[in-house]
Amino acid sequence: MAMTLDVNGKPVSVKAAPDTPLLWVLRDELQLTGTKYGCGIAQCGACTVLADGQPIRACVTPIEALGAAKITTIEGLGGSHPLQVAWVKHDVPQCGYCQSGQIMSAVALLTSTPKPGDAEIDAAMDGNICRCGTYQRIKAAIKDVAAAPAAPAATMPAKA
Repeated sequence: MAMTLDVNGKPVSVKAAPDTPLLWVLRDELQLTGTKYGCGIAQCGACTVLADGQPIRACVTPIEALGAAKITTIEGLGGSHPLQVAWVKHDVPQCGYCQSGQIMSAVALLTSTPKPGDAEIDAAMDGNICRCGTYQRIKAAIKDVAAAPAAPAATMPAKA
């Protein structure tokens, strides 16, 4: 069955069963491999993408549940999003496996709460597991972007 999804600002036709998890459509059909498989039960956050700006776990979200939602993956940030720049500046990644999910959760946080406090950062990032334990660097990168003069919400990629 063919279905159209809005992924990174572009309509894409996918040929997958309606109950197929978004993660597999992104990775296998659309070749957007930045979103990672971690646990398969929505507990680790490696598969986090945004649906209409809200973080979702792609490993358990069937494509039929998305409707007309605008899906943004790590590739949709374009590689020069302020959070990606801050990630490098603060030397966040070690193994890097969780980083796309971490960044997508942080994008959602800064879009909804441009100047979050520690408790807000902790709450928004809860459930994104980093096996390497770089949580303090993740928080520092988020705070760095939040302290910048430009509003983080304005840094979301333009729709094509």
